[in-house]
Amino acid sequence: RARGMQSPLPPYEVLPAGVSMEDLPRSTTVLLEEPPRPPRDHLVWSFFTTLYCNFCCLGLLAFLFSVKSRDRKVLGDYSGALSYSSTAKCLNITALVINIIAVVVVVTVLAIVVAGIANRENSPQF
Repeated sequence: RARGMQSPLPPYEVLPAGVSMEDLPRSTTVLLEEPPRPPRDHLVWSFFTTLYCNFCCLGLLAFLFSVKSRDRKVLGDYSGALSYSSTAKCLNITALVINIIAVVVVVTVLAIVVAGIANRENSPQF
């Protein structure tokens, strides 16, 4: 239910003639709503992605979106904060995957080059 909207009151009913208010049980109901959990802004993750895994400035973009998300969260705009947060998360994941692939490719190429050099040195020369 949206904030500020109250449920309609039940219809008014007249007490029967022989019943007084003092005979009826008294109770009070208080409904407390939990405030919505603010979304995560992934600021620390974006910061480290910016420092260590900054492929095509994806880390910097993720950091900027994380800062925007934190600003929206401070202002109480949780839907805007969630939008910026999910964008920062996607950019962080993309930068991480690209960097993992780059490391695997570099290690594979180095292993092939070292293996080729070792084979050339061990082969008999004519």
